[in-house]
Amino acid sequence: MTTENPEIEQPARRNRTAWVVAPLVIFVILALIFAFALSSGDPSKLPSALIGKPAPVAEFGPLEGLRIGENQVPGFDQKELSDGKVTVVNFWASWCVPCVQEHPMLLELKKRTGVAIYGVNYKDKSSAARRFIGRYGNPYDRLGTDPNGRGAIEWGVYGMPETFIIDGRGKIAFKHVGPISEKSLINTVIPEIEKARKTAAN
Repeated sequence: MTTENPEIEQPARRNRTAWVVAPLVIFVILALIFAFALSSGDPSKLPSALIGKPAPVAEFGPLEGLRIGENQVPGFDQKELSDGKVTVVNFWASWCVPCVQEHPMLLELKKRTGVAIYGVNYKDKSSAARRFIGRYGNPYDRLGTDPNGRGAIEWGVYGMPETFIIDGRGKIAFKHVGPISEKSLINTVIPEIEKARKTAAN
């Protein structure tokens, strides 16, 4: 007949509990960091491994049927982001309510800075995307599509909308998560564009 040794069993039980609890604690800590970054009004606090690195190699084909005059609005790929000029890349979708809220700010950004804005229409129907542009206006110099979401994964996109500032060498200089508001447009996005332009000029 064997008897359990409580002095051996207790540490073993504690070790098993620690292995179960540790991942949960790590998850909660990470969730709190992300929640703080989103609620603080400074989306740039969300981590991005791509800042300072070349924009991912991804090709965004044109949105079928979207024209300016007689010309199809072109899509884009990495090459168009390395022409020496600062560019803004905006991921959006017609079904995204925050994208509707943000859209006037993109038009205002274009008006105030003249920066080239490239759009990426994410997991959307072409007809719905065209209706969105027809209704709210077109701030985009180029507008590509990401029908299966692969490009967004490559770019590390968390959700719609997200906006990237690309320096003239094709590197990601800044990332804004969530809709651009009037406050973030004036206090964050425009200053980051000007900073990227100064860097590109040197």
